[in-house]
Amino acid sequence: MKKILLPLVALAFATPVGAQSIIVVTGPQVESDTLPVAYAELKAGDNRGAVAKLTDETHVDARDPSRLINLGTAYARLGRTADAAAAYDAAIGSPIRYDLELSDGRYVDSRWAARTALANLNEGRPLLALAR
Repeated sequence: MKKILLPLVALAFATPVGAQSIIVVTGPQVESDTLPVAYAELKAGDNRGAVAKLTDETHVDARDPSRLINLGTAYARLGRTADAAAAYDAAIGSPIRYDLELSDGRYVDSRWAARTALANLNEGRPLLALAR
């Protein structure tokens, strides 16, 4: 198992930066056309608005990986790297886990997405975690 896992991890981090863009899909919301994880705000570059939306009262679980990854992205864009790292770490350790849709249509595990976002943050790579 270890012989297989290490090449897969290496391959995941060797993919082109553009291929690592993360779009988090939370699933359909009852009677709502908007997703509650600040995708529109992040896409528009309204990072303060994204932080406000993700930290205010919302029906999305505070431990939800999509919420945490997007919060981390908004913090990182605002230069709050310690807060961003804490949000990504929380997503990695969250008891909630599901597959997230990447911008190219592939699905990956939420913890993989959070680890990728944290690695990008730690290595000073462009921040690519967008969610909707």
